[in-house]
Amino acid sequence: MTQPANTSRAWCLLATLAMLASWPAFGQAEPPTFRGSPERGGNGLKVGNGRLHLTFDFETRYDSAAGYFPPPGNVDPTAVSDQLSGEAVMHIRPGLKLELPGSRLDVDFKGYADYVHYTGLFAPGSTNTSRVEALADLGITYDREAPIGVELMDHLQRSDQTSSVALGAGVLSLYNEAQLKVPIRPGGGAFEVTPQLAWGLEHFKATGALRPIGCDGPECDPALVSTFDYSNVRAGLNARWRFLPKTAVVMDTDFNVRTYAEGGTPTALLMHARAGLSGLVTPKISVTATLGWGKDFGTVAASSLLAQLEANYLLSQTASIKAGYSRTLEPVAYLGMFRDDRGYMEAQALLGGRLSVRGLASFDRLSFEGDRRDTIFKLDIGPQYQFEKWLIVGAGYLLGVRSSSMSGAGINYSRHEGYVRVSVVY
Repeated sequence: MTQPANTSRAWCLLATLAMLASWPAFGQAEPPTFRGSPERGGNGLKVGNGRLHLTFDFETRYDSAAGYFPPPGNVDPTAVSDQLSGEAVMHIRPGLKLELPGSRLDVDFKGYADYVHYTGLFAPGSTNTSRVEALADLGITYDREAPIGVELMDHLQRSDQTSSVALGAGVLSLYNEAQLKVPIRPGGGAFEVTPQLAWGLEHFKATGALRPIGCDGPECDPALVSTFDYSNVRAGLNARWRFLPKTAVVMDTDFNVRTYAEGGTPTALLMHARAGLSGLVTPKISVTATLGWGKDFGTVAASSLLAQLEANYLLSQTASIKAGYSRTLEPVAYLGMFRDDRGYMEAQALLGGRLSVRGLASFDRLSFEGDRRDTIFKLDIGPQYQFEKWLIVGAGYLLGVRSSSMSGAGINYSRHEGYVRVSVVY
């Protein structure tokens, strides 16, 4: 049970930071994932034909399922609770953004380091678990408009948001994927085919030392989290034929070789193939519809229908709403393969040129090989306001509800998060 003094301190902290966030000398933006933020303008340091922007985010957040923390009075940071605990968390994110356009070569880099500080206001033993997370995106494009171009990309991220859906809360992920694309546009660009090759690695680390109560599987054992580490090599071919000015036939195929360094999970040899249409139905409605098949040629030999149906409605020049459904088939350690049936809806609007609001809801039903079935519901809503070109303030609420046919606190929980964020971009 939270002590009254700690509770009052937490609310005072949140209230003070909320007032600072609304004071004209400070600002907030989407954290430097650099998505959805209003135009920054021409600030920054001049670098050749481009600019280097320095960024800084400060965020305070309450997370009702922040992690597994040492019990009060415990001096051993490895002896942590087997139950998720709520905590007030601070994020301090210095970063930078480089935009370097050229006549033939474009370079784009975005990245930040994120110091995650657990304040100890609700769980006094949490401070010792503070850590550093990070994100970096690099894109290099050569001959963007030429008949044959080259695109090289790399994505690096360390966070507690893992791509492995078999694992629950309380896991850190270090992920990196390098990707090479060669767009080929013969005959003016109506037809485009893009061979691509990617190599990804992901390493997992448990934040706690004990199993969550009631969960006996390897996905809940901190000592076995590293057996989910994998290497994934993906070769693919995308094609697009624009047979009308704003409508195209699309095709997407790829072959994945997923290997696991530990744990004895067999190598997955997974092929995806999809085809369909993408384009405008009316001046305000665009639709993407694809259908395909996924097949594992490895030991598991799973297969599934693949599909995507997405519609985007342009309410006005500054507001839109998107809804869709997708089905995918992906590999995972121990459990072999899983099918993800996902429905989602997203809306966003820019009001008065400075205030933007957004909302996102999604529901995933995960069907693993065997008897395990999971569901994940996510809700993300919030506004942000641009005071200056270099200054944005925002707030938000996130809800995550996960349930599984397996027992265990780490894969059955509800997570409430509220935050205030201040960002400055030079």
